[in-house]
Amino acid sequence: MNIGIIGSGNIGGTAARLFAEAGHAVAISNSRGPESLRELVEEIDHGARAATPEEAVDSSDVVLLAVPWRLREQLPDAQRFRGKVVIDAMNQYDENFDVMDLEPTSASEEVEKQLKGARLVKAFNTMLAATLASESKPGGGDERLVLFVAGDDEEAKQVVGKLIEDIGFAAVDTGDLATGGRLQQPGTPIYAQSIRLADAEDALRDLP
Repeated sequence: MNIGIIGSGNIGGTAARLFAEAGHAVAISNSRGPESLRELVEEIDHGARAATPEEAVDSSDVVLLAVPWRLREQLPDAQRFRGKVVIDAMNQYDENFDVMDLEPTSASEEVEKQLKGARLVKAFNTMLAATLASESKPGGGDERLVLFVAGDDEEAKQVVGKLIEDIGFAAVDTGDLATGGRLQQPGTPIYAQSIRLADAEDALRDLP
């Protein structure tokens, strides 16, 4: 699958490596331009390439958003995302790394408004980058760590779930974007926790 990644930091860079190692075609981008990504792309290898954010979106079936949420207005024009599966890995931290209170809306609902027509799935936002980098367990099993997914498009969630399985984690659905997305936000009991598939059902049942 062709995967575009916007954001080359801890989550974006790690996801790019995992996707490429799993055999997917990866185009990674950032705000500084493709030349700044030369070393990262060489390190990732497996055919990964550097791109502009616009190129990363246009050439891909699935796009991962891994930039600071407060900078989301710098994303390419919404028309480029129309009809694509878009993974929202962003969390609503401000410039002081404080969590922004967005009620009565949520972070992903705001992204969905911005990227009208995109098939948005909230995922890759609850796991620490170091855990994502080191805890992949290809081959399945209940000992795999969970990456949660939320969204209103069931087919899009299945696409993202398959990608999560491809890179050695287990996908667990938390529901629609409004409800499930809130369960995944910073400050919730499942945020930044290493939860194994065998324990995921209990973890979600215990949520307030």
